[in-house]
Amino acid sequence: MSDQIKSRERVQEHGEVFTNPREVNAMLDMVKQETERIESRFLEPACGTGNFLIEIIRRKMAVVAQRYRKSLLEYERYTFLAASSIYGVELLEDNARECRSRLLKFVDGEAARAFKDKVEPALHDAVSFVLERNILCGDALTLKASDGEPIIFSEWSLATGDRVKRRDFRLDELLEGSNKQPSFAQLTWDWDEEIHAFIPAPIREYPLCDWREVRACG
Repeated sequence: MSDQIKSRERVQEHGEVFTNPREVNAMLDMVKQETERIESRFLEPACGTGNFLIEIIRRKMAVVAQRYRKSLLEYERYTFLAASSIYGVELLEDNARECRSRLLKFVDGEAARAFKDKVEPALHDAVSFVLERNILCGDALTLKASDGEPIIFSEWSLATGDRVKRRDFRLDELLEGSNKQPSFAQLTWDWDEEIHAFIPAPIREYPLCDWREVRACG
């Protein structure tokens, strides 16, 4: 079978056709500056096995290596930030699993290449947990997860030192944001300077914790 399809049946049942690397790179080059900004967030609403997301993390990790290859602690911290900035929704569970696995394997490989056996196992565990939260099985059209509940994503932000802040948002509420004055029901929404839109209050906020301990804190 072509690299762009797994089976004719999946194409017929789900319209599943994967984008080839040449097209992926051509489209990402249109926003090249953002793909190379470590903290810039990306959401792929039909991520498949991660063809777009793997290229985005590749570009981000190249920047991390260039800037922080002389400091293991900084490299690990910004690797966590790069991985936590990538989001995906995928209709088919096997694709979502493969996407998470590809991204985690790539991050592990880049870290091992940069620092060999010096990288702490905590980096693998933290990135694995973040990908479990960020790459979800669901329907981007209905904005529902595979269990029928609203899709909920976690926002991860580095605070001071190695501490990270996690806030959970409903995707459907995030997509209601606009650059217009919020309605009366939305007066609690905040203006986000990065995306130039009003965003809703998080449905849950977590205490600051060390990025290495996000699984225990979540």
